[in-house]
Amino acid sequence: MKVIDILNNTKSTLFSFELLPPLKGHNIETIFATIDKLMPYNPAYINITYHREEVVYMPNENGSQVPVKVRRRPGTIGLAAAIQQKYKIDVVPHIICGGFDAHETEDALIDLDFLGIHNVLAIRGDADKITGRFEPKTGGHKYAIDLVKQIANLNRGIYLEKLMEKPKPTNFCIGVAGYPEKHPESPNCESDIHYLKKKVDAGASYIVTQMFFDNKYYFDFVDKCRKAGITVPIIPGLKPISIREHLSILPRVFDVHIPQALVLEVEKCKTNAQVAQLGVEWAIEQSKGLKNSGVKAIHFYTMGKADNIAQIANAVY
Repeated sequence: MKVIDILNNTKSTLFSFELLPPLKGHNIETIFATIDKLMPYNPAYINITYHREEVVYMPNENGSQVPVKVRRRPGTIGLAAAIQQKYKIDVVPHIICGGFDAHETEDALIDLDFLGIHNVLAIRGDADKITGRFEPKTGGHKYAIDLVKQIANLNRGIYLEKLMEKPKPTNFCIGVAGYPEKHPESPNCESDIHYLKKKVDAGASYIVTQMFFDNKYYFDFVDKCRKAGITVPIIPGLKPISIREHLSILPRVFDVHIPQALVLEVEKCKTNAQVAQLGVEWAIEQSKGLKNSGVKAIHFYTMGKADNIAQIANAVY
């Protein structure tokens, strides 16, 4: 089923979560173990991230370091198919701009269509870790809206190959990302919402947000989106803090605000185990507030960990 249909037909707040593909060299059983812990809470769908190649420096024969491109977490499409087959649950693989040209993107979408996977989340992807800038592959998309347009074209039977005879349209439901505290590279929230509306107008059916730690940011974001003419569902995304270092890492990497009340409580913790439990308790209160407001779903970023998400879901659902 399409995610938009799942959202539009629900009468209660749904539970969904995001998975990372296993690191290269690890098998799928680790992913199944994570899912098994969260299945008791009836996830409506499962997102699966996609990762572009990274540049790492490897020693060569003379001992010097040479740059090598590696993809640490391949397998998004295969993992999506395996999960959908094993658990009979809808999956939402991410489709990203970074590291793929438009033809490779089209081929990936064709593979998903063949596998009966008709939900995707279209995002630009992360900037380069070394330069801090996003550079598309030659022939690839620079912005998520171009990716949305390509997928929407496939849904109309418009492929990159112009000589095809009577091409069959695909049937993808397209989700996109939203940023309650604005995208880190955006000059302001108004500009961010302006371009978000363009993605919706281009074919996106729903929005899932970046993490936030104060529900006020989410409610303000939804209000601004509605005033801008964005009417599609906006799903809040949550990630519980689990280590003390998140106080500095998350604001720096994701440009999110961590409330002072949470900071002070984290600073009282003696161990990361205590921090993780505090993160669970904070996320439970956030989730209850969101659920009481009538949101259609709450989406959780697991980062490969299931125990803390299971605790939250057990308290909320």
